[in-house]
Amino acid sequence: MNKITTKISHIYARQILDSRGNPTVETRVTAGDVTSKASVPSGASTGEHEAVELRDNDQSYHGKSVLNAVRNVNDEISKLLDEDDICNQRKLDFRMRKLDGTDNKSRLGANAMLSVSLAAARCAAEIHNLPLYRYLGGVNAHELPIPMMNILNGGAHAKNNLDFQEFMIVPMHPDSFHDSLRMGTEVYHTLKKLLDQRGLSTAVGDEGGFAPELNNAYEVFDLLMEAVTEAGYTPGEDISFAMDAAASELFDRASSCYYFPGESSVIRSTEPPSTANSSNRQKIMRTTDDMIRLYEDLCQKYPLISIEDGLDENDWEGWCQLTSQLGDRIQLVGDDLFVTNPDRIAVGIQKHAANAVLIKVNQIGTLSEAMDAIELATKNGYRTIISHRSGETDDTFIADLAVAVGSGQIKTGAPCRSERVSKYNRLLEIEEELFLEDK
Repeated sequence: MNKITTKISHIYARQILDSRGNPTVETRVTAGDVTSKASVPSGASTGEHEAVELRDNDQSYHGKSVLNAVRNVNDEISKLLDEDDICNQRKLDFRMRKLDGTDNKSRLGANAMLSVSLAAARCAAEIHNLPLYRYLGGVNAHELPIPMMNILNGGAHAKNNLDFQEFMIVPMHPDSFHDSLRMGTEVYHTLKKLLDQRGLSTAVGDEGGFAPELNNAYEVFDLLMEAVTEAGYTPGEDISFAMDAAASELFDRASSCYYFPGESSVIRSTEPPSTANSSNRQKIMRTTDDMIRLYEDLCQKYPLISIEDGLDENDWEGWCQLTSQLGDRIQLVGDDLFVTNPDRIAVGIQKHAANAVLIKVNQIGTLSEAMDAIELATKNGYRTIISHRSGETDDTFIADLAVAVGSGQIKTGAPCRSERVSKYNRLLEIEEELFLEDK
């Protein structure tokens, strides 16, 4: 019987395009007779504490080319890992971090390192003839995540009046991923019909969500309530709501308040309670207390079960206040707050800030560090949500990762655009595999 070869024999990276038409890194790793590849996503709304995505900042692709990151893979990293054991993921990731030598992966680039890290994991899984979720999660990897579908966009993801960035529907059918996907997709298409009827835009943004001209979160949730009901479901029972406020994008450091440019540009004769604390209608500013009151009011009026990045990424005191007042009722998710970094998650746990962590592997730069973040959060009672980025590829790694770690939730956009749907289709495939195992 031939012995399985697990030594790395070749690593090769190249520049490809992501879903926004911007360059990113794809890497192929070979061990034995197996070659596997992985590509790296990129965010539009990024936290200041994320690991560094290395770009060339030259004339090519308006400064967004990643040829230096590609070169770092093909020269330094490939030489470093030559003949290393493909199955020793932690060692591979540790050696790359040591080679980089910085706290934020700014020398080699988190995009360079992550492409190798993910490709190595996929190659190891294929060598052992295991699906990726089984290789990463072991025999108990069986839980399909609930999709948190971003179906209406604002903020940095759209050019409309909406100041908050993402509005999501959450199909509440935990025992069947395909039913959850169907329910969410039916609401998505119903929403499109309602927007058409109102003469509002049905063009889609980076993550497949619609970006109509609406004035505030109340108008969005009223519309989502109507879409859910018209699709034949009951809001709060069959389908609930979630939002990503992306509050760091709204935070004005000079005033220590949150500036809402979209709402400020709209003159209204009436306004919902607890939405503003400003005598100047043309410039709506909210304090931390105002923001918390706004979220509390939204939660009372709508089946809103999850708020992501409700306050600025550096406002630990505000996050503690938000968690104290709302944390026993809804999920409060740290994205920019935690940036998938175990050190920042540990601070949040110690301070009792937030109760859930968004996991984006490119925020930290290696798979093993992302897994450490998930483990730390889970052990301390924080939920985890595996997430895409606004700039994606057709790589489906995060679908397998969500099942591997049993996160129970995934964000990968609307049921639209192939780079989003590819993750949903991969989860359908995994569900079928797990069903056949149970028979």
